Amino acid sequence: MLAGAGCQKAATSSPEHTYKDAWLKLNRGDVKEAMAETDAGLRKFPSSDAEWHWRFRALKGEVFVRQRLSKEALALLEPDLPPSLATSDIAVWRKLTQGTASCYLLQFAEAERFLTAAEALAKANHPDMLGEVALRQGTLAFWRDDETAAAEAAYRKTLQIAREQKDSFLETAALGSLGAVATKQEHYDASLDWNQSALQLSQSTGARISAARILGNMGWSYFEMGDYRQALSLFEQAAASFGQAGLVGPQVDWLTNIGIADYYLRDYAAAEKESQKALELARKLDEKVPITECLNNLSYVALATGDLDLAEKYNREALEVSRSANDHPGEISSALITGITELARGHYWQAQRGLETVIHDPAADTATRWEAEASLAKVFAGEALPARAEREYQHSINTIEAARRSVDREELRLTFLSRAIEFYEDYVDYLVARGRPDDALKVAELSRARTLAEGLASTAQTTSAPTRTVHPQQIAQKLKASLLFYWIGQKNSYLWVFTPSKTAYFKLPKASDIEPLVKTYREALPNVDDAQDAAASDGKKLYAILVEPAKKLIPPGSRVILLPGESLYGLNFETLIVPDPKPHFWIEDVTLSTANSLTLLDASIQRPAITGKNLLLFGNAVPTPGFPALPQAPVEIQKVGHYFSDQNRKVLESKQATATAYLSSNPEQYAYLHFVTHGTASITRPLESAVVLSPEGDAYKLYARDIVTHRLNAQLVTISACNGAGTRAYSGEGLVGLSWAFLRAGAHNVIGALWEVSDASTPQLMDAFYRELFQGKDPATALRDAKLSLLHTPDRDSVFKKPFYWAPFQLYAGS
Repeated sequence: MLAGAGCQKAATSSPEHTYKDAWLKLNRGDVKEAMAETDAGLRKFPSSDAEWHWRFRALKGEVFVRQRLSKEALALLEPDLPPSLATSDIAVWRKLTQGTASCYLLQFAEAERFLTAAEALAKANHPDMLGEVALRQGTLAFWRDDETAAAEAAYRKTLQIAREQKDSFLETAALGSLGAVATKQEHYDASLDWNQSALQLSQSTGARISAARILGNMGWSYFEMGDYRQALSLFEQAAASFGQAGLVGPQVDWLTNIGIADYYLRDYAAAEKESQKALELARKLDEKVPITECLNNLSYVALATGDLDLAEKYNREALEVSRSANDHPGEISSALITGITELARGHYWQAQRGLETVIHDPAADTATRWEAEASLAKVFAGEALPARAEREYQHSINTIEAARRSVDREELRLTFLSRAIEFYEDYVDYLVARGRPDDALKVAELSRARTLAEGLASTAQTTSAPTRTVHPQQIAQKLKASLLFYWIGQKNSYLWVFTPSKTAYFKLPKASDIEPLVKTYREALPNVDDAQDAAASDGKKLYAILVEPAKKLIPPGSRVILLPGESLYGLNFETLIVPDPKPHFWIEDVTLSTANSLTLLDASIQRPAITGKNLLLFGNAVPTPGFPALPQAPVEIQKVGHYFSDQNRKVLESKQATATAYLSSNPEQYAYLHFVTHGTASITRPLESAVVLSPEGDAYKLYARDIVTHRLNAQLVTISACNGAGTRAYSGEGLVGLSWAFLRAGAHNVIGALWEVSDASTPQLMDAFYRELFQGKDPATALRDAKLSLLHTPDRDSVFKKPFYWAPFQLYAGS
């Protein structure tokens, strides 16, 4: 086959060299240069009777197809080959290109006819081309919505042939295609594995366009798993690469996906802008599937912004386009949008008819099905049919749960509820509206800390997965604390309060009223001097919204365990401003800690921790690039270590403080672990958050993903590092980072920081904390008293009175 990448160079003036070089450039993504060389070849051989004319002509058709100029490719290749070339490799390429072009135009019968002919020619005369034939057959099966298994089989055949022939470009295409099939099959772990292999190979061969396509497909997997930020980043990289290469067709695909990701991130202005941009390009190419997808996304944006007429207009056109192209997935999406639009208009019968069509269509993917089921529940609720409404809500939740259980990789399960949380929200709102707040709490709890709970159950030595039946007031009685369970929703928010003697629930403002205040207050805190500071005004507002409703149930001196939601995970409630009798921080009234879920809080009461008083202490690491020495680290190490006898402490500092040393130190035997180091928090890959230790070669980080694999029974882990709590909150799961990782490993309590910490004040805070702890106080009380020692220092000029110095550290309890 003359298209191979590894052929020896001929004289630069020969047509063979030009042809091979054009193929190489095309496979590497240099489409413009490939077309220039192809056109040069055609000018040199203008006669349609010449073999080299047809070689370059067939190649130009393939360039057109890679640009998704499918009609142009078919027109170019429509004339018959000269009889002398009827069984040549040119004939095979011509049929392959015609088949691919027909596939992209959704002319599947024609595509199959061309590819069948190509296969027959290849088997008879050019068996070395059967790998390329299998690849194109896989693409046809992939585009047909009911032939995913056939696509996988074809791509596996391609992979086998590519490896036998040592064709790196074909192998890359096969690996990436298997990744796309796995995503379509909702096998996200396998998809990322295939795509990682494909990406590595594409980068080694310089196939930058293949790499861009693979990145985009990886974004598709992350999107389906609810990780919209990661998906958006990958979509943007893919769109930029295709745009730079002048490949408008593939660029449209990723621009379309950018718009969809923006929609799910609730950036509706950006979603509309990107979808309109993609739609304009798709119309120029007359590509039906992208046109339908853009119109559907614009329909969703219009629904989200309340313009039902515009949503209906876009959806009507999308349905017409998808029907004209026999695009069944597009029809399913339009049927769902029709049902949601009719529901918004109060046309329940029409909505039910459309939604049931989606639910019963075997081609509907899982996410589409649960959205239809949840929407149908709202139809029945609107019709005052509570039994049917609840049944559909349960169907929706069960569909979500089944899909989530199919994901093996922990990091992917973390993001899953980001896509589904709105359906839990609908169910919670429905139950509250029906006067059933206790049942609403059960649904809210069902979404909490799922990955954390499952991980603890899977690594526990004697316990099984915690039961989902919990009794919050009994927990409050056992812990002698008040529990504040928050649910922050897009339409409604709620607070459930459980004290040892009373229970109550309160309706709170929606997320869009709360989240901006949380954001601005967090940004203002570094500059807040005291509770009377004008910069703390949002702290007063947040107290009024989040705590004031339950104030009578939480008298001063109470122990309070918070179970936050959404943006509240990143808020230290201790810094909220109580207005009377004079403005003061809430920490001065109550002892606060944070829990991940009622279920885990209940389970922790039954799970014993290590008794005794031994310490594993890491710190004062050797500086590495970007992580300079911490001048006060030796001081903190000395102060903390002072509370443990020589035989009950193991201190690893300087060159000894390495990740390997931690992993090999049997951390499960220690009651206390303490890290005096730098820390990093990854917002895109939270399990890549790390404790920064001393280098071993190029490695100097103890990653969260490694921490979770080493079982702990510790009473307390203290991460005296910046951003130890993490910087990204996941729906239901909370902040995921180092604190989460140590809880996941089995620690009963973890102290982590919500923001950067001061190397100057932290040794003093930790000294006070351990002093209080070893006077017999529990960790929450000890940490509060240590913080109050800074806040109430008699030194009026001390900067350590500011929340920036005492407030970053937060206690996470109950795992």
